[in-house]
Amino acid sequence: MLGRAGRVPAALAGAVLIWWVLSALPGVNPVFLPNPPAVARAFVELWQDGTLLGDLRVSLGRAAIGFAIGSILGVLVGLLTSRTRLIGHAVTPMLMLLRPIPAIALVPLAIVWFGIGEGSKHFVIAYTVFLAVWLSTHHGASSVAGTYIRASRSLGAGHLREFFEVVVPAAAPHIVAGLRMGAALAFLSLVAAELTGASSGIGFRIQEARQFMQTDVMFVNLILLGVLGAALDAAFVAASRRLVHWEVM
Repeated sequence: MLGRAGRVPAALAGAVLIWWVLSALPGVNPVFLPNPPAVARAFVELWQDGTLLGDLRVSLGRAAIGFAIGSILGVLVGLLTSRTRLIGHAVTPMLMLLRPIPAIALVPLAIVWFGIGEGSKHFVIAYTVFLAVWLSTHHGASSVAGTYIRASRSLGAGHLREFFEVVVPAAAPHIVAGLRMGAALAFLSLVAAELTGASSGIGFRIQEARQFMQTDVMFVNLILLGVLGAALDAAFVAASRRLVHWEVM
């Protein structure tokens, strides 16, 4: 039996094997489904000419800035809407209406507002991250057990101390879960933001490869997105076990 550490490599090897078999079937056009060696060669070419590293640097920078803006605003607004009745009644319905709007639908509007520069891309990413983090934070801070609040007040804690020493720690697991989801959504919205009005980045490279039917290049960038997302998620899980040690993530 494979251990836990061996399951992921085994699953990946199985997926590559299935992919290789499918690409070798009679009648399968390599233009539509390139085999693993062809994708590996495209990876090496993109890496050697600096295209892959340049796109990666640009995309990670955009995702990081959008994530930082969206997550900070999401946590702050989530705490306010959950613990301040007036703000909650005024803001929550509007945010609930915005949640079903996908990031890609906002790309044209973002370009009108911010142009085709970096501002529009940061806006689209931050919007997606903000809604995910806000919802999780709002739910967590709204669900703090009443016994915790009553206990803190019976011990003489003021509102400010109650907020930082009771509400925030109790909501922390939900906040971390929202940040974890927001990080994944940052990559999803990154591709949407880079499909239009970009001259570099992973999403741009996928769009450019589509125009020239370079499916091997498309596969390289799609696999890269998957690897980045999985690595970031694993990092969040490891960090959450240390930062929110009272709650198993």
